[in-house]
Amino acid sequence: MALIVQKYGGTSVGNPERIRNCARRILETQRAGHQVVAVVSAMSGVTDSLIKLAKEVSPEQDPSEREMDVLLSTGEQTTIALTAMAINALGGKAVSLTGAQAGISTDRVHTKARIVNITPDAVHKMLDEGNIVMLAGFQGETASGEITTLGRGGSDLTAIAMAAAIKADICQIYTDVDGVYTCDPRVVKSATKIQEISYDEMLEMASSGSKVMQSRSVEFAKKFGVRFEVRSSLNNNPGTLVKEETPGMESVVVRGVSLERNQAKITIDDVPDRPGISSVIFGAIASANVVIDVIVQNVSFDGETDISFTLSAADLPKAEKALREILPTLGDKVTLRTESGVAKLSVVGIGMRSHSGVAARMFKALADVSANILMISTSEIKTAVIVKEADIEKASVAVHTAFGLDAA
Repeated sequence: MALIVQKYGGTSVGNPERIRNCARRILETQRAGHQVVAVVSAMSGVTDSLIKLAKEVSPEQDPSEREMDVLLSTGEQTTIALTAMAINALGGKAVSLTGAQAGISTDRVHTKARIVNITPDAVHKMLDEGNIVMLAGFQGETASGEITTLGRGGSDLTAIAMAAAIKADICQIYTDVDGVYTCDPRVVKSATKIQEISYDEMLEMASSGSKVMQSRSVEFAKKFGVRFEVRSSLNNNPGTLVKEETPGMESVVVRGVSLERNQAKITIDDVPDRPGISSVIFGAIASANVVIDVIVQNVSFDGETDISFTLSAADLPKAEKALREILPTLGDKVTLRTESGVAKLSVVGIGMRSHSGVAARMFKALADVSANILMISTSEIKTAVIVKEADIEKASVAVHTAFGLDAA
């Protein structure tokens, strides 16, 4: 008997028929002799509908993040109840638990909370009584009992974290695709499914725009050694196994190509080149709870420099407001420029550690399709560029082909 955590995304539970389909799959797993904890997201479109409602009742100002958490957490609670009902109707025995009831404790950062502890006593008790545990993803509670949510894709994190807490044998991430592909198959038609991938590669792909997994959940899986499989809830095909790196994985130079749209670029010009200036700038960004990505600082000239960085376009107003408040303290000549309509393209592979020429091949592929590079960022297993969003699709196709990732 194995202890299995399964996670079903919003499209997998998008309507009553799909909920019943998931209920049957969950029940089949239990009847095969396993204990099952199933984490579900809100039904497809529900979270967006709730956000729209919030804006309609509060048109003059943004709703408080605390109340948004109270509101958005109801989406997952609806799904766990419906799925438990479906399992019970099929002759099974299921019970639903919210994040708080399952012992998921978080910090106090509303809408982007981080898990600080899990006390899964209630989960173990329900499992020992023969129940399938239907667990609400995306949510937890603070030490003072306030509801929090874990950010977009937070149900992935709930599943991985719970799998670590209860020492599950495997965590299965069910979605509407067959696994992790070498690139988004909606953009690159010749993309192929990856059979296995290391935590580091999956983390880089997730943080670079691959929508299959939330990057924080992959980070958590690596930290606690949670093996997980990404597979489809609509068929029984094998998926992509995400696990510790093995020696044979390095033979593949580039594992995949990721793209991330809806990015923005901020440039601060004529910044005095002195110690501590970057701390002031990025401290203001951090205080606004804005996550930044690629950072480039130009070579100092005449005691001044320029600093550019990228972030989600949705966070641009918040970041710009925070920066304009501290701009006068930086110097008389300092100016701020913002640019939307940019995107990030990344190539990822642990084989890049031991193979040269990856960047050169990528840049040539981009030049061949006249995609101009605005910024460049590299790590040990990733090379990323910022391009105009209008160029991202042709750039993705060209780079995917250049590294021999197209389907045979």
